[in-house]
Amino acid sequence: MSESTTTDCRAAGILLHPTSLPGRHGIGEIGPEAHRWLDRLAGMSQRLWQVLPLGPTGYGDSPYQTLSTFAGNPLMISLDDLREARLVDDGRLDSLPRFPEDHVDFGAVIGPRTSLLHEVAAGFARRASPELGESLEEFTDSQRPWLDDYTLFTSLKGHFGGRPWTEWPADAARRDPATLAAARRTLAEPIDHARVLQFLFHDQWTRLRQRAHELGIAIIGDLPIFVAHDSADVWCRPELFDLDAAGRPTVVAGVPPDYFSQTGQRWGNPLYRWDVHEEHRFDWWIARLAHAFALVDVLRIDHFRGFAGYWEIPGDHPTAEHGRWMPGPGRTLFDAVAKALGPRPIIAEDLGVITPDVDQLRDDLGFPGMRILQFAFGDDPRGALFRPESYPANCVVYTGTHDNDTTVGWYRSEPGRDSTRSAEQIAREQHTVRVALSCDGSEIHWDLIRLAVNSPANTAIYPMQDVLGLGSAARMNVPGREGGNWTWRFRWEQLTPAIERRLADLTLASGRA
Repeated sequence: MSESTTTDCRAAGILLHPTSLPGRHGIGEIGPEAHRWLDRLAGMSQRLWQVLPLGPTGYGDSPYQTLSTFAGNPLMISLDDLREARLVDDGRLDSLPRFPEDHVDFGAVIGPRTSLLHEVAAGFARRASPELGESLEEFTDSQRPWLDDYTLFTSLKGHFGGRPWTEWPADAARRDPATLAAARRTLAEPIDHARVLQFLFHDQWTRLRQRAHELGIAIIGDLPIFVAHDSADVWCRPELFDLDAAGRPTVVAGVPPDYFSQTGQRWGNPLYRWDVHEEHRFDWWIARLAHAFALVDVLRIDHFRGFAGYWEIPGDHPTAEHGRWMPGPGRTLFDAVAKALGPRPIIAEDLGVITPDVDQLRDDLGFPGMRILQFAFGDDPRGALFRPESYPANCVVYTGTHDNDTTVGWYRSEPGRDSTRSAEQIAREQHTVRVALSCDGSEIHWDLIRLAVNSPANTAIYPMQDVLGLGSAARMNVPGREGGNWTWRFRWEQLTPAIERRLADLTLASGRA
């Protein structure tokens, strides 16, 4: 899989999850506002749009802990597109509560939107055009390998009060064939509703991606290496995961202490039984990647280092300090994928504790790694790896990621708010940045964007928050924090013509347009 994995020429783009788009219905959607976003991206000479995972979120609202690695998130379905297709009336949309426009209040949004979407699904057969009805059946036939399992899983989950599948009656949890057959009959209505909603998501996303291609924009997707325990994936294929007899993980995923957390990160995902995956010729991974590439043009694989070696944490440990490194599948997996799918454009998220075997695997496969400019100016001796003078062309430079503070928030960090850095470290880092960039820090976000676009890296990406120059209140995620993540949204008036012109000029001058 040595094909260039981003683009052979220099390009730039913006990281923005669809839920962060503007709109009046409480959460960013993949309809008219997303199409407008693509037009604005093109106007800024950006050729790439990077998103986070697109799956249906569960507890905690994290796109990295979804109910399925194949399904789309119904909360992103555009209600305005549904009205345009005459699947919902204006009056019904007007009856929705008024939601804040600068953030997603998931607790307030999920209930009303879910109720409305189920009404749409229930009335689909009656209200949909013949063409849309035919498209639904074509979608159902083409996606059946994952769709039947997902719709049954989510319907059973609703039937059992939203409880994790390990807390369902044993015959349902263990997928007793007679029990599942009976469930498909008794839950036929919610199963059909789930099917319709998946079709509507994929139909809208397909049209959005087509518009991106018309504008010369490629979409970079995001694939977490691990999947959520309470997911259709684990429920359907438990033999692929390290579980006990009751279906609970015996060991879980995470990372040891690092830049982001002094106690490490305990993600809680079940770990793979790689020997079983290999026995099955990696069929699940091949299907997973094939489906992902049907939705996006380039794929960033989160926690790439886990394919070389992963941090195994005992399932009953509350934090990640006490774990051990275990060997991953290495190149064997990617060779199987390449044989089945051919060369595919992949970005390796190679942050954290990176050892020579990880670098070797990434380079052998020809995948670009990631460089984060916020890591280039601190006391960590590894900071030299993140300075532009050390970049190979085959890498992707970011000002920051969804797990970082915004660039403005990072630069202005106050002691106590950032537990990983003391006041002295922060002051020293600020001084280093000002000297290295010959700046006064008043426009630090533009300074880092300029550094990114003028770097040797083929690809430069910056979060939307950095384009807008926003502070810590706009941060997307704080790793290890229980709640309050994934909620940020921007408003159109924040993206001023002056900002658009400035970014377009920088992009043109750096040869990335």
